[in-house]
Amino acid sequence: MFENERIRLRKVVETDAEIYNHWRNDTEVMASTSPELDQFTLKETENFIGFITSSKNSKSYIIELKEGNRPVGIISMININTKDRSAECIIDIGEKDVWGQGIGKEAFSLMMAYAFNELNFHRLSLQVFSFNKRAISLYEKLGFKEEGVMREAFYRFGKWHDVHMMGILKKEYMGYKKEESTCK
Repeated sequence: MFENERIRLRKVVETDAEIYNHWRNDTEVMASTSPELDQFTLKETENFIGFITSSKNSKSYIIELKEGNRPVGIISMININTKDRSAECIIDIGEKDVWGQGIGKEAFSLMMAYAFNELNFHRLSLQVFSFNKRAISLYEKLGFKEEGVMREAFYRFGKWHDVHMMGILKKEYMGYKKEESTCK
């Protein structure tokens, strides 16, 4: 459920604060995913990790390469709504040397399988900046649909950008998984 041939998702623990602090303070890593670019002390990141690991409405996992047990990113479901069986997804691939190798797709696939098949969620959503074309393409390949656009809602790189809201329903995911298995 939480691993494939190449990666595993493991629960975020307090000792992950140091590596996460490194990613969080790398503006190149965070520029395309985080609404807030800032520098964080290790203590601030430790406090943040403590908050997310104790939260009842989020689940966060370190994306780890199985070979060498190397942490390369983080993926989370936040704003979990148990009544409506929904959550918002976020991901950061923190190690730049693995960018473009499909790790985000693999991690999202594992997270979606867990959310829909194990937690019986009805819906997953996410937000993505309009300039993050690779992420938008990935989410579309995974079956997410654009649900709306917040026009010029985000300022980065000296200009205004749209924020795309995307979502996928369980029935769409099940259709995507069926379609994917027949294509192999």
